[in-house]
Amino acid sequence: MSRIGAVIGNTFRESIRDKVFYVLLFFAVTTILGSKVLGWVSIGQDVKIIKDICLAAMSIFGTLIAIFVGANLVYKEIDKKTLYTLLAQPMHRYEFLLGKYLGLLAVIAVSMLFMTAGATLYLWLMGGMVTVVWFQAILLIFLKLVLITAFSVLLSTVISPILGAIVVASFYFAGHATEIFRNLPSQFEGTFIKGLLQVLYFAIPNLNVFNLQSEAANNVPVAAPYMGFAAAYGLAWTALLLILACLAFERRDV
Repeated sequence: MSRIGAVIGNTFRESIRDKVFYVLLFFAVTTILGSKVLGWVSIGQDVKIIKDICLAAMSIFGTLIAIFVGANLVYKEIDKKTLYTLLAQPMHRYEFLLGKYLGLLAVIAVSMLFMTAGATLYLWLMGGMVTVVWFQAILLIFLKLVLITAFSVLLSTVISPILGAIVVASFYFAGHATEIFRNLPSQFEGTFIKGLLQVLYFAIPNLNVFNLQSEAANNVPVAAPYMGFAAAYGLAWTALLLILACLAFERRDV
């Protein structure tokens, strides 16, 4: 654990100094503060719009941090030749990879706490109600980022950062469109496309499971069993992706 902890600390310090992290955090805060402008457009719905945009900003910019920082995690160590020094120490490859993952996750957790505090304060100043479902929605967004970060780390072990970023972005959008894969129009019945999309429906995590934006915007309570299901679903996919990442990294010739 001490070896993993050392990698976590080093990854956290490196990621927190990354200029991309601060640029994305700046745009996230700007989007949250600018949500009031769109709220004015919808008469009587300004608080709902502010909540919806704040949660969307946390999801999108949290994902971008996972993409642009996570896709480069392992590649950067190989490119700088520092990986060889680390692996020469009494450290297993899986320890190195888990340390990298948890270090990046710590950065995302800090950014989520920062955005949550800012959005909650801003919402309160705008006269909005801050209920339990608001924090439930934020918790599920974080669980979604836990999953996406695991996928980003997996790709960082097998492909280049640019291609990895493209694939993770595609994964994000596809994960929110899985219901479309299943509920296709009748004209697709019996076609190859329908069969392919049905396979993708089961092969890609359904990220809509973590979406409580509508409930949070309308203050609709969410049952505890659903939160438990969403947490179990996200953690199961995360564990699978991390196992695949460790196996891929073990087989990589570095």
